[in-house]
Amino acid sequence: MNIGEKAPTFTLPNVDGTTVSLDALLNESKAVAVVFSCNHCPYVRGWEDRMVSIQADYADKGFKMVAVGPNNDRTHPEDSFEEMKKRHKAEGFNFYYVRDESQDVAHAYAAVRTPEVFLLDSDGVLQYHGAIDDNYQEPDAVKHHYLRDALDALLAGKTPPVAKTPPVGCTIKWK
Repeated sequence: MNIGEKAPTFTLPNVDGTTVSLDALLNESKAVAVVFSCNHCPYVRGWEDRMVSIQADYADKGFKMVAVGPNNDRTHPEDSFEEMKKRHKAEGFNFYYVRDESQDVAHAYAAVRTPEVFLLDSDGVLQYHGAIDDNYQEPDAVKHHYLRDALDALLAGKTPPVAKTPPVGCTIKWK
């Protein structure tokens, strides 16, 4: 998926028993971050608190985050839907955490890593793609807040200052 392209839509089961539709999120939001994620990846774990903070800081500005778990749970049982439910509750995630069992959504987005961010405007057009920031290990050492900077610009009606960074993380575990 390239910057400026409309994102593929999806409807996936959420850990709370509901379903999450990208179309519905776009209808009620000014920006939506689709973040391919999982339970086991140390990169994801390093960024999870920042994902929670970003959702909290931008929620009242019309932002929604949805983490999508596409990993093969046969080779990585810790990434199963049941384990996703447990982690969501244990960590107090304030964002949606949905399961892409078929991996169709991950393929449609051409996602390759966890975490990998696709920030969409209210029309579902990709405005930023890449990493959350430049340091998953040390939050205090972050120099570039890619997702926050892109959100600030997008919510102000501007083009993000950086539209693309290399996603950093574990590879998606394909079936």
